[in-house]
Amino acid sequence: MTSSLATAHAAAAPALATLPAAGIQRVAWLLLVFPLAGAALLLLGGRRTDRIGHVVGVAMPAAAFIYGVIAFFAMLGYPASQRSRDVHLFTWIAVGGFHANAGLQLDQLSISFVLLITGVGSLIHLFAVGYMAHDSDRRRFFGYMNLFVAAMLLLVLADNYLLMYAGWEGVGLASYLLIGFWQFKPAAAVAAKKAFVVNRVGDAGFSIAIMLMFATFGTVTFTGVFGAVGSAGQGVSTALGLLLLLGACAKSAQVPLQSWLLDAMEGPTPVSALIHAATMVTAGVYLIVRSAPIFNLSADARLAVTVVGAVTLLFGAIIGCAKDDIKKALAGSTMSQIGYMTLAAGLGTAGYVFAIAHLIAHGFFKAGLFLGAGSVKHEMDDEVDMRRFGALRKLMPATFVTFGIGYLAIIGVPPFSGFFTKDPIIEAAFSKGGTSGAILGTAALLGAGITAFYMTRVMLMTFTGQRRWAENVHPHEVPPVMTSPMWVLAIGSVGAGAFLILGNRFVDFLAPVTGAPPTSHGIFTPSGYAALGLLVVGAAIAWAMYGRRPVPASAPAARFPVTAGRRDLYGDAFNEAVFMRPGQWLTRLSVYFDNRGVDGLVNTIAATVGGTSGRMRKAQTGFVRSYALSMFVGAVLLVAALLLVRI
Repeated sequence: MTSSLATAHAAAAPALATLPAAGIQRVAWLLLVFPLAGAALLLLGGRRTDRIGHVVGVAMPAAAFIYGVIAFFAMLGYPASQRSRDVHLFTWIAVGGFHANAGLQLDQLSISFVLLITGVGSLIHLFAVGYMAHDSDRRRFFGYMNLFVAAMLLLVLADNYLLMYAGWEGVGLASYLLIGFWQFKPAAAVAAKKAFVVNRVGDAGFSIAIMLMFATFGTVTFTGVFGAVGSAGQGVSTALGLLLLLGACAKSAQVPLQSWLLDAMEGPTPVSALIHAATMVTAGVYLIVRSAPIFNLSADARLAVTVVGAVTLLFGAIIGCAKDDIKKALAGSTMSQIGYMTLAAGLGTAGYVFAIAHLIAHGFFKAGLFLGAGSVKHEMDDEVDMRRFGALRKLMPATFVTFGIGYLAIIGVPPFSGFFTKDPIIEAAFSKGGTSGAILGTAALLGAGITAFYMTRVMLMTFTGQRRWAENVHPHEVPPVMTSPMWVLAIGSVGAGAFLILGNRFVDFLAPVTGAPPTSHGIFTPSGYAALGLLVVGAAIAWAMYGRRPVPASAPAARFPVTAGRRDLYGDAFNEAVFMRPGQWLTRLSVYFDNRGVDGLVNTIAATVGGTSGRMRKAQTGFVRSYALSMFVGAVLLVAALLLVRI
C-alpha cells in the first residue's frame, strides 16, 4: 500500500475498529438480495405496488450501495494480500463428477465494480423518477431496472465461471426487457431482439469456454482454473482466451459484435445511461481482467484483444462524428471508450489497472452525458435530432454545466478525470514497443483527436447557436430530482480520475488481483502532450464547422465518409452479407434436404409398402378355384425347381 492509502485508512481507523469486518463480508449476499427483492416486489406485486414502485426502485440499489461502502471499508481493515474473501452460499450442482457451488468472491476488483454499479446505478434510478413520471408502467420499469442491477452484481461477485454465466445471461435478459420497454414502438421491439440475438453469439463463445474448462481442468472455479491453466499448454490458454474474448465482444459492443449498441438507444434514456455507462458494456472488460491469469499465458490472445480494442475505438469514434441523434452519437462514444479499455486489458499487466480506472471514470462522465441528453430530450418533446436543438445553454443552465463537465472529462482536458485515466492507456500502448506498439499507440492518439471533434460537435449543436426547435416546444430546466444526480456525476467526472491515478492509489489497491504495471506512468508525458495537441485540433475543427457556421437543417450530401458513418460503417450490411444471407441459404438448403431427402425417403418407403400391399391385395379374390389354381401353379414351380437342382 502506498502512504496515501495508508493515511486514508488511518483516518478511518476509529470507525473501522468498531466494524465486524469478517462478519460484514460473510453476508455479502445481501448485495444481491436488496435489488433482487426490489425486482420481485415490483414485478410480482402488480398494480398494487404502483404508488411505491419508484420509491422501492430507488431504495433497493441505494441500500446495496450503502452496504457496498461498508464492505469496502471493512476490506481496508486487512492487509492488501488478505482482502479477498470467498463466501460459500450453497451447493448448486452436484451431478456425477461435476460439482458447482454458488459462492461469491469479494476482492479488490469485485468491490470496485460493486461500488460503481450500485452508486452510479442509484443515481440513474433517481433520475428515472422524474424522467418516467408520466409513464403508466413506471413501476414495471423500476422492477426491470432492479433486476438488471441484481444480475450485474451476480456477474461481478461470482466466484466461478458458471455462476458468472448465470449473471451474464441475467444481464442479457434484463437488457432485452429494458431496451424493448416501449414495445408499442416497432423500432424498440426490433432493437431489443437484435441486442438479444447478437449477444447470444458471444454467449456461445463464453459457454464453450466454460465447457472446455471443465473438460480440461475438472472445475470452473476461478482458483481451480487459474491454478491449473499454466500446466495445460499454450493451445488451451489461447483457445480459452479467444472464446472469452468472443463473449466480451458481444457484451461490450466490440467489433465485430457491435451492431446492437446504437439500435439500443430506442429504450428510455435511463436505460441507455445504465447499460452504456457503468454496467452491461463494462462486463466484457471485467471478464478479460478477471481472467488475467489465462490471458497472461497467451500472447496471441492478448494480441487479439488489443486489435479488437484499437479497431473499435476508431470505429465508434468515426460513427459518433456522423450521427445527428444525440443518443446515438453518445452510443458511438461508448463503443470507442470501451475500445480504449479493451486495448488496455489486452496489454496485460501493463494495462489491466488502467482499463479498470478508465472504466470507473467513464461510468461517471458517460452516465452524466446520457442523463444530460435525457434531460434535453425530456424538454424537447422527445426530439433527439441535434439539428433541432441549439441555444439551450441559457434555458437549461444546470444541464448545460453538468453536460459540459462530462464533455471536458471525456475528451481528456486536465484536470478532469478522462485526462488522468485515458493518457496512461495511450502511454502503455506506446510502451509495448515495436511495430505493434507504434500502431496501437497511434490508433489511441488518433481516437483522442476524433473524440474531441465529435463531442465538441455535440456540445455546439445542442447548447450554442440559434434556436432551431419547433414553435410548440418550450424547453426549460428539468426538476431537481433529475438535476441532482447530474450534479453528483459531474463531481465524479471532475475528481475520479485524479483520485484513482495520482499517488498510485488504484494501482496499489488492485495489484493483488491484477498485478502492478512493470513501469510507473507519469502524468505529463510525450504521448500526453500529443493527445492534448490533437484534442485542441479536433475541437477547433468542430468549432469551425459547427460553431462559426449555421447548423444545416438537413443531412449533408451523400459523400462516402459521411454516408458510411451514418450507416454505422456498414456494420449491419456486413452482418447481412456474411452471416444473415448465407444463414438464410443454409436454412433453405436444410429445408430442401429435409423435404426431398429425409421426408422424401420416408415417403418413398411408405408409398412402396402401400403400393405393394395394394397390388398383393388384388390377388385375394375369395374364389376357391383361384386359390386352387395358385396352389397348382406353386406346386408345378416347386417340382420344376427340384428337378432342375437334381439335374
